[in-house]
Amino acid sequence: MSARRAPVTGRAVILVCVLALLAITLAIPVRGWLSQRSQIDRLQAEVTSTEERVADLSARVADWQDPAYVTAQARSRLHFVFPGEVGYVVLGADDRPVDPAEVTSSAESGTWFDRGWSRLRAIDESVAASTIAPAASALP
Repeated sequence: MSARRAPVTGRAVILVCVLALLAITLAIPVRGWLSQRSQIDRLQAEVTSTEERVADLSARVADWQDPAYVTAQARSRLHFVFPGEVGYVVLGADDRPVDPAEVTSSAESGTWFDRGWSRLRAIDESVAASTIAPAASALP
């Protein structure tokens, strides 16, 4: 009879123990390194967004250095007028000032011909509806 060898030798056990100890020893620093890398990436993104905001604000400061821009803002925001000019405020149905952007956007919705034609069609449709309705009610 021959001697049987054990499936696991002493050297294999020692190797497995050393590898396990090495893995445990390296796991904590690797985890810390990964968390620091994610924090660095997050801070770099924050720095980039802050630099963009600073650039935008610098552009706004440069705009306010221009006297024409300051005049335009005073006219639009504060309704200032030059001496000799007459200022008007358009009031809506609720007696509140209408936003100038709403007035220009509704007025600029097409050419003058398109606006005029649509008004004529609306008048025509309202007249046609009012003349057809009484005739329909007269039927027995």
